[in-house]
Amino acid sequence: MRRGLLRRAWVAVALASAGAHASAQLEVSIPSADVSRGPSLMLKAYWFAAPGTEPAPAVVLLHGCGGMYDRRGVLSQRMREYAKLLNGIGMHALVVDSLTPRGETQICTQKVRSRLITQAHRRLDALSSLEWLAARSDVDATRLGLLGWSNGGSTVLAATNERHTDAVSGGDTVKPSFAIAFYPGCETDLRRGYETQTRVLMLLGEADDWTPAAACKRLAEQTQGRKPEVESYRGAWHGFDSTAPVRLRTDVPNGVSPGKGVHVGGDPKAYAQSRERLLRFLAEAASAPKR
Repeated sequence: MRRGLLRRAWVAVALASAGAHASAQLEVSIPSADVSRGPSLMLKAYWFAAPGTEPAPAVVLLHGCGGMYDRRGVLSQRMREYAKLLNGIGMHALVVDSLTPRGETQICTQKVRSRLITQAHRRLDALSSLEWLAARSDVDATRLGLLGWSNGGSTVLAATNERHTDAVSGGDTVKPSFAIAFYPGCETDLRRGYETQTRVLMLLGEADDWTPAAACKRLAEQTQGRKPEVESYRGAWHGFDSTAPVRLRTDVPNGVSPGKGVHVGGDPKAYAQSRERLLRFLAEAASAPKR
């Protein structure tokens, strides 16, 4: 009872103050365990340090198929917004670019089966980023998280799925203690079989015709080990956590009806509800016993 009251108070404070505290972004380089293109792939990333001097939890932010930059070539509003949110609740944020180091700026308009950057590659990027975080003295390595959207949400699932056997550095792989996936594509890990001991939250749009919620709900039901927590929002399309108007993207060849396009855009109610649910989840992750 007392813990629940404290979490609700924590969320209320976070909602009021998260946007007010953010460090300047610092560009860093992270070696990826992906050696498919040679042994020297370096990922570009931006580090947003939480305020304070004590080791703090840290979260890897994983962009969608459109990459982490906007049309001006600067870090997108979504990435900056969530980095500020995390800093405001005392968590470090690491925004990782999986595309431009491999010569791509976006993969949304590519058919899934023809993509040269796959979930196998991005999974290794995520795990390498966790290793980078765990080695830092200002990070609480017992409280590491992943946060991804769409293709990055699928990366969250791949990185937490213990059915994968590849490790990062020949030793014990650093694993996240919590992970959040916004509207991920779940079909690949549904076919593979999903098994995890990580606490996972999936936030889904019921109307999503790009990465449909139904596959993610089946994955959660069939999960071996710790089952993911699922929240879905009625009438919400892909990308509901934004203020952008809903539009039909006819340049995307994937989705429920290939060739007919997919809908993308914000939903004010789902946006607000998912933000509150995310903060509750993070509060519980921050207060959980250390691993």
